[in-house]
Amino acid sequence: MKNALSKQQSLELRRLLETGLPLTSRPFQALAEQIEASEQQVLEQMQRWHGQGLFRRVGLVVNHRALGFAANAMLVLDVPDALVDEVGRRLGQAPGISLCYQRPRRLPQWQYNLFCMIHGRQRDRVEAQVQALLEEHLLDDLPHQLLFSTHLFKQCGGRFAAPAGARIDG
Repeated sequence: MKNALSKQQSLELRRLLETGLPLTSRPFQALAEQIEASEQQVLEQMQRWHGQGLFRRVGLVVNHRALGFAANAMLVLDVPDALVDEVGRRLGQAPGISLCYQRPRRLPQWQYNLFCMIHGRQRDRVEAQVQALLEEHLLDDLPHQLLFSTHLFKQCGGRFAAPAGARIDG
């Protein structure tokens, strides 16, 4: 790895990645220029991090409301523990579900353990879509709620790099 990034370049790359990819046709080249490295070095470092399990994928945060999707809802379900993985896989692949994940119940206040995000333009259409989905997957008898968003919160990816100016040992 004679062409690997220095520790300082690696840390700066992590900081830059946390703010998002540059909106350009060559985002990794743009990142490389900012840390005085080559595009190949940046890509190789990202491959190393991926191989080490530091991240699984590079994603995109979309402002759904800006695109006209104002009826955004979280379907929460109380799925028997023995079925939650299988039901989660099926719902996660269903059309209209943008996100599906399991979370622990917080009894006695919160009985739900499976969460599915649905984005739509009209509330009544989202409600009909969810009802059809529940019926299709034979889940309409399970305890569930459909929770519509009332506020848009700032979304961002994970933050893992040390703050700018932090001391780097080694």
